[in-house]
Amino acid sequence: MIRKLLLTFGICLTVLLAKAQLGYNYAQYDIGFSGALNYAYTDAETVKGTPAVHLHFTYNQTPFLNHIAEVQVGRLAGGDSLLTLSGRQFKNSYTAVSFRTQIQAGEFLDYERSVIFNALKNVYASGGIGVIYNNMSEINRQSLYIPDFYSGGRNNSTEFFVPLKVGYEFKIFNSYDEPSVKVDLGYQYNLVLGDQIDGIKAGTRKDAYTQFVLGVKFAIGGFTSYRKQISRQ
Repeated sequence: MIRKLLLTFGICLTVLLAKAQLGYNYAQYDIGFSGALNYAYTDAETVKGTPAVHLHFTYNQTPFLNHIAEVQVGRLAGGDSLLTLSGRQFKNSYTAVSFRTQIQAGEFLDYERSVIFNALKNVYASGGIGVIYNNMSEINRQSLYIPDFYSGGRNNSTEFFVPLKVGYEFKIFNSYDEPSVKVDLGYQYNLVLGDQIDGIKAGTRKDAYTQFVLGVKFAIGGFTSYRKQISRQ
């Protein structure tokens, strides 16, 4: 009889503890992909939009402190050989690998007692380091209008860059109140530490490219608990 009572008590305690954790648990690992619209700011005067695809793996130290490894594959383009005096024009196929640490406002906001802070808890900023591998598919360095004007450069290059990103992560919760799907809307500025993503070497200004990003992440495991409820009741 005593054994049955202890067993019943143990089951009830387990259920109560499980219910008490609803809203506190999260997956430590995510995998996902994004689509991006790129704009390159280089020695080619005209800026053009081009596409890219991102694949990323995330380690969630907490639900609001994330470490992200990312691979980008896409194109960059700019310039106009007919409508600019320099004649600079390029099209670039690239692959980039980067590592970023991302912190969301929920890591330090007391969002459980505020509707406004609860809405703001998923705002984030991130930064890191990366390397971009460039391959020119089209390049023009010769001016049609200025005799003997020619811009030097390389058709292939490898450059380090600093990715800086801000955005908002929409968390979708499963039946256990755990964030299982995340939709990311962000803007990323990539400061290139060199001058060759356009295949043109001119001036002293470094190259850069920006990205408008829409992505999705899926929780894949490693569940653990956070110090406070992730979703607000």
